[in-house]
Amino acid sequence: MKPDTSPVVMTLTDTIYLPSQLKPVPAPQVALAGRSNVGKSTLVNMLGSRKGLAKISATPGKTRSLNFYHIRPGDFYLVDLPGYGYARCAKTEREKWAKLIDVYLTDNPWLRAVMAVVDCRLPPQALDLDLLAYASGQGLPTMVVLTKADKCSQREREAKKRVWADILAAPPLVFSGKTGLGRTALWAEIARLVNPDDDSAESLPVQAMEAEPGPGPTPPQVDAPGPETPQADPANAAPGVKIRTKPRRRTVRAKT
Repeated sequence: MKPDTSPVVMTLTDTIYLPSQLKPVPAPQVALAGRSNVGKSTLVNMLGSRKGLAKISATPGKTRSLNFYHIRPGDFYLVDLPGYGYARCAKTEREKWAKLIDVYLTDNPWLRAVMAVVDCRLPPQALDLDLLAYASGQGLPTMVVLTKADKCSQREREAKKRVWADILAAPPLVFSGKTGLGRTALWAEIARLVNPDDDSAESLPVQAMEAEPGPGPTPPQVDAPGPETPQADPANAAPGVKIRTKPRRRTVRAKT
C-alpha cells in the first residue's frame, strides 16, 4: 500500500467548555497537554502549517477548553487540553478545567495517548509528572515533547533528553515551533500512537512525514499566577521518578 500523497489538513471541529458538552467522537484521538505558557498553540500551528489555526496569546492560560482538531488523511483527532500553571483565573475556574480534563481522560475509549508538552529549558516539573502519572494510571500511553528547543543549545537539549529518558524509560522528542525542528519525528510518533499495529505510518500524508518547514492520582491542578518567563522551581523538579505505561497500573508518584 502506497502512502497517501494528499497534503495534511487540520480543522478545528469542536470546542468543549463543559463535561456535559462532551459527546462520543468515534475516531482515534491523541491529547496534547501542558503548562499554560509552554507553546501548545504554536505546536498545533506548526503541525498544521497554518498560522492562526490555534490562537496564540501573550497572556498564558487562554486555552480554556478542549479543542478538537480533525486530521486528514488519517481521520483522527489531536485534542488540545486546557493549560495548567500560570493561569490568571479564579480557583473555581481552575477546578472546572480539571474536572473537564478528568472526564475526557477517564471516559473515552477512543483516546490513544497523551502527549505532554514541556519547556525544554526547565527541569521536570511536578505538575507535568502528575499529568503523566495520572494518564499512566488510566492505562494510557504517554510521551513527552520538549518544546522551545530553539532556545536551547544542542548540549542543553541532549542533557534534558537524558533526564527525561531516565524518567520515562524512553527518549522524548524535541520540537521548535519557530524553526520546525522535530516536526517530522513528531508526526511519525503521532502516527505510531494512532496506529500502534502499523509500523509503516501510511495513514499520514507524505508531506506531513517528510517535509520540514524552514525557520519562520488526581487530575493535575492549575497553579496560582506566576511570571510569564519560566523559572525552574527546585520544589517542582523531580528527576529520577519512573513512569511506565502498562494498563491500569499507577507506577509514578511525583513528590511535591
